[in-house]
Amino acid sequence: MDKLKLYLIGFLVAIIAIAAGIIYKWGFWMLVRIVLSLGFLGLTLMLGFFLALTLYAESWKYAGLLVIPTALSAYATYLSITWQKLKIVGGIIVLFVLGLAFGIWYISEPDLSLTDRFRSAESLERAGKYKAAARKYEKKGNYLKAAEMYEKLGWMESAAWAYEKAEKYERAAEIYEQLYEKEKDTYYLKEAHEYWKKAGNMERAAKALERYAEEEPWFWEDVAKLYEELGNEEKAREAWEKALEYYKGEAQEEGVFWEDVGNIARKLGNEELAKEAYQKFLEYCLKEAEEDPMWWKHVAEAYEYLGEKEKAEEARKKYEEYRQRIMKSNEETSNFSEEEKKS
Repeated sequence: MDKLKLYLIGFLVAIIAIAAGIIYKWGFWMLVRIVLSLGFLGLTLMLGFFLALTLYAESWKYAGLLVIPTALSAYATYLSITWQKLKIVGGIIVLFVLGLAFGIWYISEPDLSLTDRFRSAESLERAGKYKAAARKYEKKGNYLKAAEMYEKLGWMESAAWAYEKAEKYERAAEIYEQLYEKEKDTYYLKEAHEYWKKAGNMERAAKALERYAEEEPWFWEDVAKLYEELGNEEKAREAWEKALEYYKGEAQEEGVFWEDVGNIARKLGNEELAKEAYQKFLEYCLKEAEEDPMWWKHVAEAYEYLGEKEKAEEARKKYEEYRQRIMKSNEETSNFSEEEKKS
């Protein structure tokens, strides 16, 4: 028997002894009177404290909710001490009991019964109440055991979350990969990638991201960079080639992606394709610059890619002129605002 249980038993024995003494000397109803008086007095003081606190915080909503139970408790204290109108006291007790029951129901975990709250996680596990046991283990900070309970329930996402809290990132990653096989939702592959990274297993992280990119191709570039970090040149090149195909398709819809096509083509040693892509990127930027001078910055970049340094410098000057105009305009607006405030 642990110390806590021993203390509780000792406390209960002392209470029973005091109650028995009161009954022996003054009778059973004196015990009831004392219990009710002390109980309502304690409740009144507690409710009064919270009422004062809410009034101090000017939380009128909660203060309004506390006024009635505080007044009822104070009235019941008076009636209990003077031992009169006991039916009213009984009615107030019923109201408070119903209110307490409602409060417990409202704020407590919906999946823990009242009896389960007084049982240990281990006893709940032995009884096969894995859901309740998992909640208990979580509250104790034993996330590893909570994860095991969730696995027994088949709640794999909750299990992965608990394994993460327990810093068992490898197991969390494995679960997400299993979930992908079952659900075919690419979200799980992305999560698996992240947890393999946390676990320090970059090979598995790369493989998970590669599978993710097969369905979400804009991630091929990230796959390529990851394989480069791992020193796997063959896999990196394969990923760069797939990234190139993806960006070529996107560039047909939105010309800004020709820059990515050019960069990747140059990286792969395809200078002919790179030059063609940069030319198309330049054409796109020149068209955009007609509407928005900010694009002169990208025009300059495009000329740089093509090796036309003089034209790149001219474009850069136009961009700087645009920036100066914007800065001057903002400064004038700011000065005007300051003058308005003064006036």
